[in-house]
Amino acid sequence: MALRTCFFFLMILCYCNIIITSQANNNIPKFTSILVFGDSSVDTGNNNHIDTIAKGNHLPYGQDFTNHIPTGRFSNGKLVPDMLSISLGLKKNGVPPYLQRDLSKNDLITGVCFASGGTGYDELTSTISGVISMKEELEYFKEYLSKIKAIVGGNSSEVERIVNGALVIVSAGTNDLIFNFYDLPNRRLQFSLSGYQDFLLDKVQSFIKELYYLGCRNIIVNGLPPIGCLPMQITAKSPFFRSCINEENLDAQIYNKNLQDLLIQLQSHLPGSKILYVDTYNFISGLIHNPQLHGFEETKVGCCGSGLIEAGPFCTELSSVCPNPSQYIFFDSIHPTESTYYKATQYLIKQLLPKFGEN
Repeated sequence: MALRTCFFFLMILCYCNIIITSQANNNIPKFTSILVFGDSSVDTGNNNHIDTIAKGNHLPYGQDFTNHIPTGRFSNGKLVPDMLSISLGLKKNGVPPYLQRDLSKNDLITGVCFASGGTGYDELTSTISGVISMKEELEYFKEYLSKIKAIVGGNSSEVERIVNGALVIVSAGTNDLIFNFYDLPNRRLQFSLSGYQDFLLDKVQSFIKELYYLGCRNIIVNGLPPIGCLPMQITAKSPFFRSCINEENLDAQIYNKNLQDLLIQLQSHLPGSKILYVDTYNFISGLIHNPQLHGFEETKVGCCGSGLIEAGPFCTELSSVCPNPSQYIFFDSIHPTESTYYKATQYLIKQLLPKFGEN
């Protein structure tokens, strides 16, 4: 794959040109950089450079991005890492680095996204999608550390300072359950649901520990969303009544409770770390069950095409698009709109990131 031979193309920096009105809380530490790992919820364009159908580098994706450029983000506009990076003062406005010939030294230090749409903690998930595995994301992170060391003249203590002070985002897990358990029986033939969840949580634990051993100290980990309320899952299981799949939502809640417990345990065993759980489930559920309170009107279909099944290669330039995506929670049948991501960013800035400043 092209990405395997050109590391610079992997390192898609978190870019945006919007300033969150609730600028960084005074209690939020001054992070040195932002590092992003995971799936399409945080992939800012890495899949553009690999041989996979899981791409978002075509319209209508990106229709509300700067200059209406389909950058590879699976949304109509920006993602949470984009908005966080500018709000925290970690990335200035400019042309997205993957549209530039070269990346600057400052770009390499201030923020890099290693995420790949379609991946998961389970390596089988990335194999099915033909995307970058979480294990490979860590390998690219190691290459990044080597390049940072070269930039700062081999000063190991400076590399340690930059990585220790980085805000690290990890967002994955949804694809694992959808691809390997619910919609395809790959892992269901091997595991019970609880057994597969334990398998995934063991992968999470290993991933977080590896980040820690590589120098990361400030880590936020996304929990699962209400999977049963994703338009695609509703279409598959409740096409006529269009109601959320309660069983899948309950599964997500059980997983999230176990994830929370795991992260607390990990932090207690990793000195100097602060590992925070992002309650994605209740955040998204709050929008779905009280849409008008948050400025939304449509909760059960996506903005692209029929909104029932379109995502990735099936959400194309030929697809019809709703007239006002900001009124939709989902842009396609899986991924949120920029408006949803904006509210998620506000939630992080107001309620979660200040905890990094607490003793």
